[in-house]
Amino acid sequence: MKKSLKVIGLVAAMMFSGQIYAQNLDIYKNIEFKMPQVAETSFAANIVSITQYGGVAGGNVKNTEAFKKAIEDLSKKGGGKLVVPRGMWLTGPIELKSNINLHIEEGAMIIFSKDKNDYPLVDVSFEGLNTIRCQSPISAKNATNIAITGKGVVDGSGDAWRAIKKSKVSESEWKNIVKSGGLLSADGKTWFPSESYKKGFESSSSFNVPDKISKDELTTVKDFLRPVMVSLVGCDKVLLDGPTFQNSPAWNLHPLMCSNVILRNLTVRNPWFSQNGDGVDLESSKNVLIYDNTFDVGDDAICIKSGKDQDGRKRGMPTENVIIKNNVVYHGHGGFVIGSEMSGGARNIHVSDCTFIGTDIGLRFKTTRGRGGIVENIYIKNIDMINIPTQVIGFNMFYEGASPVLEDGQKQEGNKTPEKIYPVTEETPIFRNIFFKNINAVNSDEAITLFGLAEMNLKNIIIEDSQFDTRKALTIVDADGIQLKNVKLKYAEGTGATVYNSKNINLSTVKFESAGKPIVKILGNKTGAILLPKEVTSDKNSLSIGTDVAKNAVK
Repeated sequence: MKKSLKVIGLVAAMMFSGQIYAQNLDIYKNIEFKMPQVAETSFAANIVSITQYGGVAGGNVKNTEAFKKAIEDLSKKGGGKLVVPRGMWLTGPIELKSNINLHIEEGAMIIFSKDKNDYPLVDVSFEGLNTIRCQSPISAKNATNIAITGKGVVDGSGDAWRAIKKSKVSESEWKNIVKSGGLLSADGKTWFPSESYKKGFESSSSFNVPDKISKDELTTVKDFLRPVMVSLVGCDKVLLDGPTFQNSPAWNLHPLMCSNVILRNLTVRNPWFSQNGDGVDLESSKNVLIYDNTFDVGDDAICIKSGKDQDGRKRGMPTENVIIKNNVVYHGHGGFVIGSEMSGGARNIHVSDCTFIGTDIGLRFKTTRGRGGIVENIYIKNIDMINIPTQVIGFNMFYEGASPVLEDGQKQEGNKTPEKIYPVTEETPIFRNIFFKNINAVNSDEAITLFGLAEMNLKNIIIEDSQFDTRKALTIVDADGIQLKNVKLKYAEGTGATVYNSKNINLSTVKFESAGKPIVKILGNKTGAILLPKEVTSDKNSLSIGTDVAKNAVK
């Protein structure tokens, strides 16, 4: 009987293993590019508990040394699983080594210390720049075969690190924050947790980098140098499966220059007011799966990066071969985002079957002059969105800059920002060959904005089989080769479309639906080859959908 039970158990285990394997294979279905199968982690049978190394639960005793000893001992044995059982486990930074699986059981919470002295200053890359910041709560560098698994919680104690803007919280919350200590900015609109943070903020012309003081003075602004919570640099075969990651000092998860990365079954949370409170920032990494996760964060949720400006171009490592499926995003500045630090480029990325609920922007693409980098071969389909307060699909090549687009009601001459002719160099960003299919959005502000650059238009952007129910419809600026196929734009106000200094624009199968008579505005002396639906009446800068087929733009 015992033998038969053992056989049944073995068969069940094999079947379960087979199911998991089949699920992993499903993730590769219907991918538009040649995607390598991501190498998965595999660990030795060694299992130890943090309690074996003096770990004490309760949230009052620091377990920094216990984690360090456990990881070092397990590493000497060839690796395996380090179990964190139910309870609250206070600790300083944890550094993972090769072949270690940090397994956080259901009911367990790792709480990182609020004492800044526990986090030494280290050389890092943050927001695409090589810089110095505090050590991350969880980190690994040049490690192979590492994992963080289980259904427990990792809490970064980010509230001890972050400044808070008055405009982002209620009046009662603001009063409680001010009463808690810290100090205010000169204008009273920002709360700082300490004098060190305030000095760092005032010493920065570049938002997060205190460039107005010397390197030797960085210790005096240490509180300002917030770390990302999970920093994985140059690692291969990485698995994050199951935990909740929350309350990070800055970004939550940051795989940088990594390969063979799997992020699945995660809950990633940050307060909505947390500046730089991103979900995952995948940077200069390749062969990656991100699926079955939930995000509710203070900044971009799922973000693709590859370095910023000269630092990123010098690194020269694109983010490539990425599959992102079956994710839900609640609050976030963007649901799926590329940029703005993309100077190493991004290519071969598939995003599908995701739901965005109230993200500030749905599908967000951002860069600016000076970045450089090529973003291409991006495939996005089956995305449902509701309550998007700005753009459902937004391209902004003027991030941190000014766009020349004309707003509704402006005249073509006199009110437009003067355009400067910029040369095309290695600093010119390029976005091309980006495809959208079955994008559906309701109760949102603006359907589509495509803002390219005069010297480098957005190229070959195709949106098909999609429906948008929004307040405003479509704006196209400095673009070449834009096609909307079988797209319905139901909008409440403004024009059906504004096209400015763009060419080879095919809107012939777009269905515009509004309370009034839809208008298409064709502006700019560089505009040409615009195909519109049905019939139009020409009135120089406004084309009312109604009478003649427009084969070319009005100039």
